[in-house]
Amino acid sequence: MIRVLIVDDHELLRAGLRRRLMDEPGIAVVGEADSAERAVLMARKLQPDLILLDLLLPRKSGADVIPELADVAPDAKVLVVSSQAAPSSVRRVLSAGAAGYLPKRSSDRELLAAIRLVADGSGYVEPALGAKLVTPNASPALDPLSERERDIVQLLALGYTNQEIAGRLFISVRTVDTHRAHIMRKLQLDTRAELVMFALANGVIGPNAD
Repeated sequence: MIRVLIVDDHELLRAGLRRRLMDEPGIAVVGEADSAERAVLMARKLQPDLILLDLLLPRKSGADVIPELADVAPDAKVLVVSSQAAPSSVRRVLSAGAAGYLPKRSSDRELLAAIRLVADGSGYVEPALGAKLVTPNASPALDPLSERERDIVQLLALGYTNQEIAGRLFISVRTVDTHRAHIMRKLQLDTRAELVMFALANGVIGPNAD
């Protein structure tokens, strides 16, 4: 069961999210907060698995509270759901420790998929938004990877599934799985969230487009 804390200062939006998630098997809304300060208190008390976090909160922004949430609920994953869609905002929250970023315009299906991916330890950025983060400059840290492996790192960091990557690159899912295992071993990474942070830090994706 994925235990979710919803943080948004708009009551109608919280109610809409709550109703949508309550009908979904394997997901339970355990609490709500309307401010950053309240989010910290609730996260400490409830120890949720996942925090759905808006950025535009009164007094303190969602981006600024992410490190505090990590301190009081270290096992909780943060998925930002925001109306802000600038690449600079995405980079800021991922650098602060969020595991994913989803625009509020996203469909219910994408929201549920992102929740499950992030709760499972993966990173997620909506592909249409993540594509704006792509930068042509690559770090020497990528040198151990082949050109095909670099392509796969980029797509994984942008939130594509193995099946979607296979379709885009015209290879089998099994081949993607093999490349992914080699990539994680070469880069000494364990989770998709770590891969997203590696991609941000080493120029695979970045804030060059606003």
